[in-house]
Amino acid sequence: MAQVNGGVWKTDDAGRTWTPIFDEQPTQSVGAIAIAPSDPNIIYVGSGEGLPRPDLSVGDGVYKSSDGGKTWQHLGLHDAQQIPQIAVDPTNPSRIFVAALGHPYGPNAERGIFRSLDGGRTFTPVLQKGQDAGGNDVDIDPSNPNTIYANLWEQRQGPWENSTWTGNGGGLFKSTDGGATWKQLTNGLPATTNQVNMVIAPSNPRRLYAAVGSNGPPAAVGLYRSDDAGESWTKITNDQRPALRIGGGDLPVPMVNPKDADMVIMATIVAMKTTDAGKTWVPLKGAPGGDDYQSGWINPNDPNIILLVSDQGAVVTLNGGRTWSSWYNQSTAQLYHVMPDNAFPYRLCSGQQESGSACVASRGNWGEITMREWAPVDVDEYGYVAPDPLHPDIVYGGRSVTGRLGPRQSSDRSPAGSSLPDRIHSVKCALNRWSFPQRIRKCCCSATTSSGKRPTVDRRGDRSRPI
Repeated sequence: MAQVNGGVWKTDDAGRTWTPIFDEQPTQSVGAIAIAPSDPNIIYVGSGEGLPRPDLSVGDGVYKSSDGGKTWQHLGLHDAQQIPQIAVDPTNPSRIFVAALGHPYGPNAERGIFRSLDGGRTFTPVLQKGQDAGGNDVDIDPSNPNTIYANLWEQRQGPWENSTWTGNGGGLFKSTDGGATWKQLTNGLPATTNQVNMVIAPSNPRRLYAAVGSNGPPAAVGLYRSDDAGESWTKITNDQRPALRIGGGDLPVPMVNPKDADMVIMATIVAMKTTDAGKTWVPLKGAPGGDDYQSGWINPNDPNIILLVSDQGAVVTLNGGRTWSSWYNQSTAQLYHVMPDNAFPYRLCSGQQESGSACVASRGNWGEITMREWAPVDVDEYGYVAPDPLHPDIVYGGRSVTGRLGPRQSSDRSPAGSSLPDRIHSVKCALNRWSFPQRIRKCCCSATTSSGKRPTVDRRGDRSRPI
């Protein structure tokens, strides 16, 4: 499994322990992993996250290992920057197709669907539509490797957060001659179909499932099924839960049971499951607020063994979802803005993706740094955090999840936990770009409570008072 900017990790005990196997490579941004079905020692990795967003990191092409991840070779497609999918011929590990999404912030030529017949030594573009539509997905029919399905997605990230544009130059395509020629699949799909995440049922390769993002208006996401190898499509549910965008942005990802074409798992905010080909859905795994599941894998020999990957890490079940391994055994947190405090030993504080905030001591009392040295600080994801240089146990956070100021200790010294009758709903601080020069002894903060009063904190102690 790969954690976007955390390289590639391997487990040989069903998720109890994980070992990094990609650390020596020049990039740790990973968008795709593909293992050759005919030789599991051959692994292809596509670098670049493959999920366009305002805080992404790009990669530098395709990598290959022929010894199960012990050593790696850089292959090509250096300028693709984002590679969200790789498909390997089930009978020939040297024949691969790569979906190259391209530059996130501008046009470029090295994007679309590429094919290699020599194990990645050379690549040939086989499906392109200009310099704005990139490859998002590619799948090989397991019963006929000359049948290929691919999605081109036209999109562009802007220079500021959440500025995203999409066009109608994408779509879903099919080739029946190994990628030499392609036709667009449109029957039953929205007219403005752009991004598609598709899966083929191994037990019935004419059965396809697809999460389809269309531009509209209005823009929408729908789940579709084809029972005739893509010639026609039907929307299979109006239940919004399995079609929710992951974290509000990324298109959900379908996975189909290798031995039962009617059983599908959708990786979305909460992993959802159907056993009747999409008519009804039930939650499989996920917190009520959502863990944001990004992808997964179902064991082709034993479908009770399932791997799911989320913003927090990877989890494995051996019994069809009744119990799961932990993600607390993976040091793969995504930290956006890190600030040290002036405590001794000093602590590093940050918000982290979908996992709450953390201040971690730089030294433990028992010879190692463990979870005992970790404490939350009420900072949301990519919000800023600023420990007070004179009082390290007072921490200010931006984009607060709970809407309150709080230090890192067992007792709650925040205004919301003291004598104030109201919980603070929002906090705004002027903190000189979220860092304190030593000479500054005060900062200016304003907050809003449920009653509309503005509280303030007495910096000399725990007291607070409405003003």
